Amino acid sequence: MSAPVLYSEPGSTWWPVLWGPIFAVVGALVEWMTGPVHTAAWVIVAFLFAGASAVWVQARRKICSVELTHLTLRQGREVIPLEQIVAADEEVGTPMAARVLGGGLAVPRKFDSVPVKLYDGTTVLAWAKDGEALRAALRERIDS
Repeated sequence: MSAPVLYSEPGSTWWPVLWGPIFAVVGALVEWMTGPVHTAAWVIVAFLFAGASAVWVQARRKICSVELTHLTLRQGREVIPLEQIVAADEEVGTPMAARVLGGGLAVPRKFDSVPVKLYDGTTVLAWAKDGEALRAALRERIDS
């Protein structure tokens, strides 16, 4: 049984998988207006693009997902027990060489960084699309 989720971001939705089939349908329609349609080729294109997109979406869902429960903060593949987190605030300050949670070299693009002070005194960078919401959820859980 898992703990209730206080904050969650999936990392990506599944709708990009439809890009390939939509592209193939548009291509087939253009081809239909100008001459014979190569149906088998467009079906193959749709499946190849949908497959590549599915791999990309699955990777984003593993690497860029965020989940906060009563017990843990998960950033991508890294899980930190909430017992180790002392503060999550703008006043924490961020050292230049702060480690980014989740194993990346930097906060993922289009994500807000949330400085988090750990029990051992180090500051690390958590991240989320909605940094304020994650910060508020962390503060609420830490203060309780």
